[in-house]
Amino acid sequence: MEQNSTAGGAEEPRHETYLPSPENTIEQNREPSTEEESDEELNEDKMPRKTWGEVMSDLKMFCWNPEKGEFMGRSGKSWGLILLFYSVLYVFLAAMFSVCLYALLLTISPYKPTYRERVVPPGVMISPCVEGFDIAFNASDSESWKKYKEALDYYLNPYDDDIQEKKNLLCNGENYIMRDGAEDAVRTACQFKRSFLGNCSGIEDPSFGYSEGKPCILMKMNRIVGYLPGDGTAVSVSCEVQKGEQEDLGPPSFYPSNSFSLKYYPYYGKLVHVNYTSPLVAIQFPDVKKDILLTVQCKLNGSGIINDSPHDRFLGRITFTLLVGA
Repeated sequence: MEQNSTAGGAEEPRHETYLPSPENTIEQNREPSTEEESDEELNEDKMPRKTWGEVMSDLKMFCWNPEKGEFMGRSGKSWGLILLFYSVLYVFLAAMFSVCLYALLLTISPYKPTYRERVVPPGVMISPCVEGFDIAFNASDSESWKKYKEALDYYLNPYDDDIQEKKNLLCNGENYIMRDGAEDAVRTACQFKRSFLGNCSGIEDPSFGYSEGKPCILMKMNRIVGYLPGDGTAVSVSCEVQKGEQEDLGPPSFYPSNSFSLKYYPYYGKLVHVNYTSPLVAIQFPDVKKDILLTVQCKLNGSGIINDSPHDRFLGRITFTLLVGA
């Protein structure tokens, strides 16, 4: 029978090693950080905040520091150097821009466009154009057509016979009149008198036919320097109804004719062609029916003329509405 190693049969005491659990370790590690945060919050609460007076005092000190003699954080020497630098910089930029602009202007003529290869055929315009391209009036009501009459009178002032005879020459023939000479030489212009427009001149009938329900409109081609319309053949004008019946409009009358005479071309520009007045075609509608709204289109016809462009409704044509009341 084996004997116990300890006398009296007493058991030896057991020695156990205590290891902290991971949860306890994490909690112990977390506790200091929580305490530190609380301390930081307390310190922040204890930090004094600047009063409004202190803020204004700091701002005044920033604007002007009498101890250092600084304005907005810079000394007088520093501000002087900055102003000198930017003055030199902007003077240099202005000089460079002026030189570039001067070099560009040397390549451009003030009398005619430098590049004219892509000049499109002329557009057209009509008068009167008081309220857009809508002409509506009652022949028996003078107040309804007075604005059209005044617009035509004003438009035709430069075409008065006395002015034309005084400033321009009476030209004969129906061909282009080429006025050669120096680029800056003044060119003479041909007369286009108001009396050329017949019933639409406003001389014999001051109402331009509106009082009788026979309205007149004036049509002109836009000016293009050096342009020769029609390639030797006069450009003609025609009018037709777009919405409505052609019979309701009736045949129009044209003055002085239904074409633009070639003797008024080419145009040399306003600097040298100073008294130039664009030729006109007056269109009267003596047989238009009353109280019928018509959409009328008048267009140019001739060689090199474009009158069907879907992108420009004024290129070679003009569309307007006409409503004549009794």
